[in-house]
Amino acid sequence: MAVKGSSADNRTRSTVTLCIVIGMCCFFYILGAWQKSGFGKGDSIALEITKRTDCAMLPNLSFDTHHSKEASSRDLVSPVKKFKPCPDRYTDYTPCQDQNRAMKFPREDMNYRERHCPPQKEKLHCLIPPPKGYVAPFPWPKSRDYVPFANCPYKSLTVEKAIQNWVQYEGNVFRFPGGGTQFPQGADKYIDQLASVIPIANGTVRTALDTGCGVASWGAYLLKRNVLAMSFAPRDSHEAQVQFALERGVPAVIGVLGTIKLPYPSRAFDMAHCSRCLIPWGANGGIYMMEVDRVLRPGGYWVLSGPPINWEANYKGWQRTKKDLEAEQNKIEEIAELLCWEKVSQKGEMAIWRKRLNTESCPSRQDESSVQMCDSTNADDVWYKKMKACVTPIPDVTDPSEVAGGAIKPFPSRLNAIPPRIANGLIPGVSSQAYQKDNRMWKKHVKAYSSVNKYLLTGRYRNIMDMNAGFGGFAAAIESPKSWVMNVVPTISKMSTLGAIYERGLIGIYHDWCEAFSTYPRTYDLIHASGLFTMYKTKCSVEDILLEMDRILRPEGAVIMRDDVDVLTKVNRLAQGMKWNTKLVDHEDGPLVREKVLYAVKQYWVGGNQTAAA
Repeated sequence: MAVKGSSADNRTRSTVTLCIVIGMCCFFYILGAWQKSGFGKGDSIALEITKRTDCAMLPNLSFDTHHSKEASSRDLVSPVKKFKPCPDRYTDYTPCQDQNRAMKFPREDMNYRERHCPPQKEKLHCLIPPPKGYVAPFPWPKSRDYVPFANCPYKSLTVEKAIQNWVQYEGNVFRFPGGGTQFPQGADKYIDQLASVIPIANGTVRTALDTGCGVASWGAYLLKRNVLAMSFAPRDSHEAQVQFALERGVPAVIGVLGTIKLPYPSRAFDMAHCSRCLIPWGANGGIYMMEVDRVLRPGGYWVLSGPPINWEANYKGWQRTKKDLEAEQNKIEEIAELLCWEKVSQKGEMAIWRKRLNTESCPSRQDESSVQMCDSTNADDVWYKKMKACVTPIPDVTDPSEVAGGAIKPFPSRLNAIPPRIANGLIPGVSSQAYQKDNRMWKKHVKAYSSVNKYLLTGRYRNIMDMNAGFGGFAAAIESPKSWVMNVVPTISKMSTLGAIYERGLIGIYHDWCEAFSTYPRTYDLIHASGLFTMYKTKCSVEDILLEMDRILRPEGAVIMRDDVDVLTKVNRLAQGMKWNTKLVDHEDGPLVREKVLYAVKQYWVGGNQTAAA
């Protein structure tokens, strides 16, 4: 009996062994065919890079705020190119708003204050140095009121705007009392006056545009009311006003209403604002009001405070004649009527107009011959396009009570609702189902991000940029009062999605990443880039894009890049020569997915090498 049992056991083991061998043969046959197909090309490289850039190999890859020493980089494939610091004179360099270059352009209509980027041969290939003594900004909300002097060492505004309470210098910090030219008693009281007319409290007004923003105190104090303002001002004699805004943790860009259309989509903002912004609204056939009308949503509000409003009581203080001021206000009223804006309030030096919901409810628009309509078929095609004195058409409606382009829910409900542009089929090839799938995907990605960078959702990063925002899924997944996201839609994108981003209650801008962004150095705490380098691989160099990312990233700021493994391998080598600590990791779905994620932290360092070569 014992012998028979042993034979049965042997036969069973033989059968199991045979099955295992056959299974392994099948597995390796399939694996070999897959590798031969080329689909898995680069995964072995990614595995090797991941091993070599593991936390054990990069002890200084930390998301904490501290003053770290430069970490060493391993030579993964070829010698790492080391980028040198630029000379200290470039510490606040803004390539496309360079003061010396600006003076070569006409002053008419503020052309010289617009974007004028350097040609390729004049681009810097070095790292912009932070000023000596640079420190991490204060956390929000303290940063709204205080900025370290070393980060932005310009005192001129403390003298020029002393009476208006813009900014005060106290010891080693600047203090921002919340004042402005039109609200020396503080932005809060000023906004209270607005809120008595405009529905700010209930989420109806979520996105705002501040033209000529100064240090952006209006936008700073709107944030606590859940209103997100896109502020802009030129780089001019008021040195560093936009830099101050961003150091405070308030959204802002360098910009001006000149000859070129604003880099925002049509029907984007719930409210637009000018507080003594010095824009000649009645000039050039009303072209500047017409541009505001293009970006203002139907039912949106335009606020004008300061000259010429209430000129009868203020003409002496403004040092202008009654005749001049009266003519200016009459011209503004005339253009507003042409644009179908209804004046809803004028109190003191503040006037408020509301854009009508549609053209059906606009009496002056019934006679089309009296209105010069823009003939462009794409009102969002604005990059370097000249402004024209014409009115941008809005979508037709079937009922006088209908909102042109579609009604939008109050915030925060609108954040994850289907944007009207998608629901109405205005973005070709994008369905509501595809949009919802995109939202789910970004929630999944952000969950994976936060498992690597534990500070992502804590408020450690206040100013965040998404360089290729898509539908704003990344920004929506991390949305919080602790941070804000500048959603950038590249001008070479196949789809113009920025309008849908604004309909979600988020903000953003069009930009071409072959050029420098309209901001000062060191103004973003975290930069996210998904598929960006693949998008631009035939347009401009990876090196130029990375150097621009380094320019606008704060010391100890973080970067998250997701792209094809071959692309990120090249990016990783360059990044390691830029004083960045990096770590390449697999896609959250596993190592066989070609898309990888590269995390980076910019090391702390400051200028001081006057002889460094540009």
